[in-house]
Amino acid sequence: MKIFKQLYLTLIVMAAAQTAWSQSVKVIELNQGWKFKQADGNQWLPATVPGTVHTDLLANKVINAPFYRNNEKEVQWIETKDWVYETTVNIDDELNTYNNIDLQFDGLDTYADIFINDSLALKTNNMFIGYQLHVKDFLKPGENKLKIYFHSPVNTALPQANASAIKYPADNEQSQIKTSVFTRKAPYHYGWDWGPRFVTSGIWKPIKLIAWNKVRIIDTYVQQLYLSNSQASLEADLELESAIDKTVQLKVSSPDNEFVPVYMDQYLTPGRQNVHVTFKIENPKRWWPNGLGEQKLYKVNLEVLTEDGGDSKLQKIGLRSLQVVNEPDSMGESFYVKVNGAPVFMKGANYIPSDSFLPRVTTDRLQKVFADVKQSNMNMLRIWGGGVYESDEFYNLADENGILIWQDFMFACTMYPSDSAFLASVKAEAEYNVKRLRKHPSLALWCGNNEIGVAWKNWGWQSTYKYSEKEQQELVEGYKKVFDEVLPHAVERFDINRFYFPTSPISNWGKAEDFKKGDNHFWGVWHAELPFEEYNTHIPRFMSEYGFQSFPDMITVKRFAKTEDFDINSPVMKTHQKSYKGNGLIKVYMDRYYRQPKDFESFLYVGQLLQAEGIKLAIEAHRRNMPYCMGTLYWQLNDCWPVASWSSIDYYGRWKALQYYAKEAFSPILVDPEIEKEKLNIYAISDLRENKPAELKLKLIDFKGNQVWAKSENVHLAANASKVIYTEPLNAHIGTLNKTEHLLSIELLVDGKIASKNILYLDTIKAINLAKPTITTEITAYDKGFRIKLGTDILAKNIYLQLPNDQSSAFAQNYFDLLPGETVTIDFSSGLTLEQVKNNLKIMTLADSYKTVENNSTKAAETKEPEKPGFLERMKNKLKKN
Repeated sequence: MKIFKQLYLTLIVMAAAQTAWSQSVKVIELNQGWKFKQADGNQWLPATVPGTVHTDLLANKVINAPFYRNNEKEVQWIETKDWVYETTVNIDDELNTYNNIDLQFDGLDTYADIFINDSLALKTNNMFIGYQLHVKDFLKPGENKLKIYFHSPVNTALPQANASAIKYPADNEQSQIKTSVFTRKAPYHYGWDWGPRFVTSGIWKPIKLIAWNKVRIIDTYVQQLYLSNSQASLEADLELESAIDKTVQLKVSSPDNEFVPVYMDQYLTPGRQNVHVTFKIENPKRWWPNGLGEQKLYKVNLEVLTEDGGDSKLQKIGLRSLQVVNEPDSMGESFYVKVNGAPVFMKGANYIPSDSFLPRVTTDRLQKVFADVKQSNMNMLRIWGGGVYESDEFYNLADENGILIWQDFMFACTMYPSDSAFLASVKAEAEYNVKRLRKHPSLALWCGNNEIGVAWKNWGWQSTYKYSEKEQQELVEGYKKVFDEVLPHAVERFDINRFYFPTSPISNWGKAEDFKKGDNHFWGVWHAELPFEEYNTHIPRFMSEYGFQSFPDMITVKRFAKTEDFDINSPVMKTHQKSYKGNGLIKVYMDRYYRQPKDFESFLYVGQLLQAEGIKLAIEAHRRNMPYCMGTLYWQLNDCWPVASWSSIDYYGRWKALQYYAKEAFSPILVDPEIEKEKLNIYAISDLRENKPAELKLKLIDFKGNQVWAKSENVHLAANASKVIYTEPLNAHIGTLNKTEHLLSIELLVDGKIASKNILYLDTIKAINLAKPTITTEITAYDKGFRIKLGTDILAKNIYLQLPNDQSSAFAQNYFDLLPGETVTIDFSSGLTLEQVKNNLKIMTLADSYKTVENNSTKAAETKEPEKPGFLERMKNKLKKN
């Protein structure tokens, strides 16, 4: 009987496969033939879909480049206009034979009316949701007009904003009247302290025409039920839409023959329904984060078969266990991630949308983002709550590269309405995106919002906005409805095994006990102007936000500014600095840690070093204090336009000094010297899953390379731990030296190779005596690009290699220190010829940025810090007491 049944199933499968698959589901992307116009205008212009109004106007030369100089201010009129997009949809004889035709909108921004042959078919009001509708009855054979009318997001929300008795604290919105909180649209479009105001409209994701007859697959989800080394048990959930009342066959199989296929008969009724098929994978290979193992992805083909066709979807799955541990412990309240049973220290950054105009974020750009992240030894990105839920391609790349994703819901830095219409929209948004993203092994957790919980308790909104007790109660109750009810219910219903918490950070940063509980956003450095050294003492359980600003380099600045703009106080540079005190604060910190740069280009260069040194100190402090601290995600990885910001990679993909520093600080093995209570302690920090024997090499030299003392000893590198491997009194070898002219070089060798290098300078960078080095270069070509070998006669601090105006160059190392007697070989790619590289390569060191080298002996104390405002002084004193 069993053999007969299997033969029967096989015959059905063969019959379905031999059928002309013209009766299967047919998908057509509607990305051609679009035109657009201002709603109250008459001139139609060609449009690109997916796209935005701004980019279409730019392509048609109606506006100038929005990012150039002060052009941002010249295009603000666009947000107050309505816009119309149109195309023609041809229903040919083949399409007309289908019983069902659907339109699928993956993303409309934001308030849109969809007309088919002048009949209103759909109205939308949420940028973050995809929409599907049956359109067979709207269509006719031949040409059909598809029109989308986009209402101004600002004008649509304005009546609600004006009528609201409560003024919401959307302080990042760059407008007198705050409309962003009423609209489910990317908050950063309205402006932020690193971003411009471009309130876009348009078809920002694809539109598809889907023709089908009996049944089609709406969505798939393969859920892991059980995982061991010998077997994985899984359940495939297929969401189907059926037009029939009969039995079909379901099939789950592996295109790579990695598991035994499963067939199942399933009775369908007309309408939407979910069906389930269980299957197993023997001896499964696990998915691991970057640096800890392979990112194994299994291909699973999911099919529904009828006698004359069917539908299929291919899903990639990764098998792993993942747990976010947030619970009381002996040290306070933990916050860490366990993957496949092992605690993993999270290393990474916060990610914002890569462009103000989202359709410009191509697959190539995303591939570069993940190549940069993986190369930089990161294993997590936090998708910040003021941007967007990223594209499917983004999460696919995260899966492939082993980058865990901390996913915020799109709420940030303000309270929100809680009327029934708003809550209904949020509910639909949450369910849509939880179902879309739950498939990815890279998805680590859900977080309700960015900083709203801590803001309500600590930022003084109640007094600033003079909220009455009734208004405060209304706002708190509304907050609870969104973040304690709607969002967690969506996660519980559709992604029950994933961790959710309502707000990040869990704790504030003003008191000592804050650093014992959950995740933390420490902004004492920067906002409270505390020195970088405070990173050594303000150590939380998990640091999910912290940072420091810098400008992009000269190559990027030249792309948005003219020579006359090359001053940080020029109108253009101020336009490209959105923090109200950013320029002044960079100068305050630069005066504290560095000597005054000689010119504008040197200021940009030193500013990047300032940022890099500060965040390096923080990263090393966080890693050094594991397992008390189990994560460090700095703010921020990237930019949405060319700007002075907290980013480590600028808008054009150019690595700042911070990205190079982060790559080293996130190394799987890190040797880290620290002076603590008159002792030199050297830590060995390892992410590896096994113990390793290692060799520690210490060398005390002057800046000319003369050796004062050296030592080598065998040490133990503990797995997944931070341990002191060497300690001695500070004055043992260092006490009598001129600290401004000596350094300690540290190397940690594993398997005979240098696993990590670090340098301990004995005085501040501002105080050390640097002279201009003579750097030798030898440049050669090889099959993958170019190779440069560098040497120096004396200490060359922060060597910066630059190829002007060459966007394709990518140096494997940059902004690094080179010791006398040592050489370094660096590979890089470039669109230039060998001769052009030799003629155009520019090398700069920190000594070159000084006004005069003769000032090398200048004492650090000669530059006094400016007086601080009373508020900041009080904040500092409060923090010191805590």
